Amino acid sequence: QWYCREVLRGQLASVHSAARNQQLLNLARTYTHHRKLWIGAVTGRWGGKWGSHWEDASPWNYANWAPTYPHRLFTTCTTLSACDGLWRSKLCSQLHPFICQY
Repeated sequence: QWYCREVLRGQLASVHSAARNQQLLNLARTYTHHRKLWIGAVTGRWGGKWGSHWEDASPWNYANWAPTYPHRLFTTCTTLSACDGLWRSKLCSQLHPFICQY
């Protein structure tokens, strides 16, 4: 998120529809050989309740989680799988390519 915001002056991508998810999946498959790419969703506990939100503060109105995700043991960030288009929660400190939006 920092690199996307501070260096590229964007935000990690937020996804609000199946069509947008497919568009990002197509981009991922075109431009990288990596299997996981960061998007801007974060899952954590806020005010005593678990939930997910977008880093750009846009509404949470769509999700495409893989079965058993998101993890709710600690705060996690979210990857989009270039294999199946599903989302998985990962430790935020892991290094993966990312998708910025402007």
